[in-house]
Amino acid sequence: MPSCQNVLQLIGNTPLVQIRSLDTGPCELLVKLESQNPGGSIKDRVGRSMIEVAEREGRIGPGSTLVEATAGNTGLGLALVAAQKGYRLILVIPDKMSQEKVLHLRALGAEVVMTRSDVGRGHPQYYQDMAEEITRRTPNAFYVNQFNNPANPLAHETTTGPEIWDQTGHQLDAIVCGVGSGGTLTGLSRFFARVAPEVEIVLADPAGSVLADYVETGKVGEAGSWAVEGIGEDFVPPIADLSRVRTAYRIDDAESLLTARSLLRREGILAGSSSGTLVAAALRYCREQSRPKRVVTLICDSGNKYLSKMFDDYWMADRGFLTRASFGDLRDVISHRFSDGAVVSVGPDDPLGIVYTRMRMYDVSQVPVVEGAEIVGILDESDLLLAVMADSASLQRPAREFMTTRLHTVRPQASLSELLPIFDAGRVVIVADDAGFYGLITRVDVLSYLRRQRFAA
Repeated sequence: MPSCQNVLQLIGNTPLVQIRSLDTGPCELLVKLESQNPGGSIKDRVGRSMIEVAEREGRIGPGSTLVEATAGNTGLGLALVAAQKGYRLILVIPDKMSQEKVLHLRALGAEVVMTRSDVGRGHPQYYQDMAEEITRRTPNAFYVNQFNNPANPLAHETTTGPEIWDQTGHQLDAIVCGVGSGGTLTGLSRFFARVAPEVEIVLADPAGSVLADYVETGKVGEAGSWAVEGIGEDFVPPIADLSRVRTAYRIDDAESLLTARSLLRREGILAGSSSGTLVAAALRYCREQSRPKRVVTLICDSGNKYLSKMFDDYWMADRGFLTRASFGDLRDVISHRFSDGAVVSVGPDDPLGIVYTRMRMYDVSQVPVVEGAEIVGILDESDLLLAVMADSASLQRPAREFMTTRLHTVRPQASLSELLPIFDAGRVVIVADDAGFYGLITRVDVLSYLRRQRFAA
């Protein structure tokens, strides 16, 4: 392959891979690895298309500021292209976006404005309304508006669709897509309506989105909420052409996230949460068929943007997507159990510098000092600060010289109300008994536990 003049020339021409270790019924299921685009997602295609079309039309040029509302990877695609072309970019994003995406956006030079994910159109904090307002008050600003920009589906009609058609040797029965802005589904639908109208367009929709209902009834119902990022909507995007969709699957968060985890463990494909939704729907479609079919779906982005979320067992368990052993006592409240090897701890002979390093690495404000299965002390940020201010050489001295040894522990059978005075005193709850140390409980752990209980009821 010849060298490229810049990274934008690497967008597209992504590989197609067969799924072999998951149950696809009588069908052959292929996934297109859009995660191999330089920005890590299918939205690189859209970002390049929308910016370059705007340039050709004279709507943007040197000194322009681009503004966009994004709940997924469109922001990353735009940030990649804007950085290469020298445009200022302001992105308005809902607060459910993964931290990895936010850090990636800022590293690319985008200005990120965080807003609420629990409000709808018409609310001043709704991400699209806020982006429009920022555009109005910013000189020389251009609202990219992926939801109503014809250059969005054009990218897929002219690149993604032809690539899939060529890679399958013109032998294809169905494509499974999701809808965020609607560009992917619309572009693919237009391409295949022209070259192979017999190819089915299947919708994969997060449970809570209104789009599956719209496909089945023609009506827009009331939206719910979902954790999957980048697909599903509370309205029908203006550019979303769903006219050729005959089958729609509602995939709940648990199925989406667990499918993405299975995809990594069994197929070696590190995919994001929306890809879990698409693959789950594609597997359902394949298993329902009575004759062999060739089916394609998309790995929309890489799972490296979700390592702190769906690939983190504790994040999954905290939200009820993974089940843990239940004890019916305070051990159920502990988010990081010592028996699971999940507690960030130190030994009594570890130097104070190690304590500081682990606090920083894991973003915790206190660490237990553990010897064997027994907690023998605890250190918090104040202990470290006082020690180092008194003598900077303290960082080389053992933790046992500075740890608090007068520990106020509670037994697993204690009630939640017994924890409140401990929190009010500014301390973390230590759960232990004669059998050993079980873990720590913070206020956030209690809130998460109560939230799980409410949703379970």
